[in-house]
Amino acid sequence: MTWANFLTFLRLVAAPLCAFSVIGGHWYGACALFFFAVATDMLDGVLARRFDQASAFGGLFDHATDAVFVTVTLASLALIGWVPWLLVVLIPSAFVQYTLDSQALAGQTLRTTRIGKSNGVLYFVLAGTIIVRQTIDAEWLPTILITVFAWFLVASTLASMFDRLITWRRTTS
Repeated sequence: MTWANFLTFLRLVAAPLCAFSVIGGHWYGACALFFFAVATDMLDGVLARRFDQASAFGGLFDHATDAVFVTVTLASLALIGWVPWLLVVLIPSAFVQYTLDSQALAGQTLRTTRIGKSNGVLYFVLAGTIIVRQTIDAEWLPTILITVFAWFLVASTLASMFDRLITWRRTTS
C-alpha cells in the first residue's frame, strides 16, 4: 500500500468516527476528525505525485473515500436536522454516475466536470461550516444561510447529474 493510499484509508476510517461525534454532540472531536480528513485529502494526491505513485485506482479510491466521508458526515448532520436528506441521497448517486460515466471501474481515470468538482469541495465546506459553527458556538452565523447553502447544493448536484446525462446521451447517440 502506498503512503497516499494509506492516508486515504485513514480518511475512510475517520468518516464513521466523525459521524458518531456529530450525532453525540461531541463537536470538538467532530471538528478534529473533519480537519484530519481535509488534511489527508490535501496530502494524499501530493504524496502520490511526489513519489510517482499516482494511479487510476488511487484516484478512484480517493474520490470514493471523499464521497463516503461527506455522505456519512452529512447524513449525521441530517439526522440532527441540519441538512436535507435529499442531499445525502444525491451525493452517492452522483458519485456512482460519475464513476460509471468515467468508466473508472474499467481502469480509466475519472473525468471531472467543473460543476462536479465544485460540488465535491462544497460538500466539505457545508459539513465543515456546520461542524465549526457548533464547535465554537457561532450563533452569529444564521441557520437560514446554512439551509439555503444546503439546498443550493441539492440543486447544483441535480444540475451536475443532468449535465453528465446529457453529455453521455450525446456521445452515445
